[in-house]
Amino acid sequence: MGRKLRGGEVIELLSDLGGGKTTFVRGLAKGFGSRDQVRSPSFTLVNQYKSEDLTLFHFDFYRLTDPGIIKSELDEILQDADNVVVIEWPKIVENALPTDRLTIQIDSISENRRKFLMTYPSNLSYLLPVET
Repeated sequence: MGRKLRGGEVIELLSDLGGGKTTFVRGLAKGFGSRDQVRSPSFTLVNQYKSEDLTLFHFDFYRLTDPGIIKSELDEILQDADNVVVIEWPKIVENALPTDRLTIQIDSISENRRKFLMTYPSNLSYLLPVET
């Protein structure tokens, strides 16, 4: 999926604590071409990972109780077509997100297995593997 990013995509990740959201972002950033070390932004709210042409913004709103100033920063980031936005715990900023976004529900099946349910508009179908 990371290789298919063009810029302008918004991906929201839904899962329980420890469900694999940051691990997913780690793989996404690697496929995206970033050599940056991916870490959970739980305490910083946002981390950035760069590839040759694009920037991936990785938000984690788990600890956020009021969107306040981060909402205006998010609005600004969403305006730049060279940015990709991935949000963990997106509920608090849900009204600020575009309707055209990829939603990924990650469910733990066992310690080492996850089930992914992806909901997306047709204009983002290029991100997903082609089923045969």
